[in-house]
Amino acid sequence: MITTRRHLFLLATLGFTTLAQAAENPFMGRWALTLQGDRAGWLGVEEKGGALSSSVLWGGGSVLPTDGTKIEGDSLIVTRLSNAKRKDKQGKEITEKVTETLTVKVSGDSLTGSTVKAKADGKTFGQAEFVGKRIPAIPATPDLAKVKFGEPVNLFNGKDLSGWRLIKADDLNGWGVEDGALINRVVKEPGKHFGNLRTDAEFEDFNLKLEVRTQENSNSGIYLRGIYEVQVMESFGRPLDSHHMGALYSRITPSVAAEKAIGEWQTMDITLVDRHLTVILNGKTIIDNQPVLGCTGGALTSDESKPGPLFLQGDHTNVDFRNMVLRPVVK
Repeated sequence: MITTRRHLFLLATLGFTTLAQAAENPFMGRWALTLQGDRAGWLGVEEKGGALSSSVLWGGGSVLPTDGTKIEGDSLIVTRLSNAKRKDKQGKEITEKVTETLTVKVSGDSLTGSTVKAKADGKTFGQAEFVGKRIPAIPATPDLAKVKFGEPVNLFNGKDLSGWRLIKADDLNGWGVEDGALINRVVKEPGKHFGNLRTDAEFEDFNLKLEVRTQENSNSGIYLRGIYEVQVMESFGRPLDSHHMGALYSRITPSVAAEKAIGEWQTMDITLVDRHLTVILNGKTIIDNQPVLGCTGGALTSDESKPGPLFLQGDHTNVDFRNMVLRPVVK
């Protein structure tokens, strides 16, 4: 789903909820969620013109606006509508309307919730529980000219996978080294799941420079601290979108299109400081020191206070990387 202007405005305003607003309505603000299976999620709630609205990230995928937000007693009730496909006894595909209801309670800066899905006939399924923590206010925009960076760390030696490992050891490993490049080769077959690759080392704030080469229909990503995905995608010639090359996935749309054509090496210069992101793609600044409002789909955790690994998404398609150098921020 493409992010709308209204959605972008909602996400921007959620970053600056005041203490007074939060005191009037304890649900207001941004929440880091931990879902079943330790998956990362996110909930943002705002009040405007006397009406509540919200957006949700539910494990994977995009941050999306919800279809209903209201308070009943001591609970926040959030509803999401979707279509589910299934096959009937004759093997014919059927599309059903599904309503998911999130019931949320808040105590101070902690949140507990439950979710349940209901079909059009009222039958329920998919019950689950989740917890969350209020996300602290975003720091002031950093002056990058005054930020001190430490000695460069070579993340990839161009010879082997030293310093890297699969996030899930049981996944298939499509990663290898060819002509000095870190390559991922995926075979799309039923039952085969290829793994994401992470650094052994973990980092806080940093500058990262690398080169990437997309293959046909490449869809990958670079996860900063295992939390924020900078998108890697074969999107040359396409309109600007928060899901295209260099975007902060579903959160920040590049200001200009700077992709190169398929098969060309492209440079990425990524800086993460105080929850603000800068991305320079092929010499053009496409995200300029913008605030990051929360985790992205597929994050290892929703806790933005933790250091974490760099990880490369490898479960989708083929992609190549090389010359990966990180300079940590010196505090």
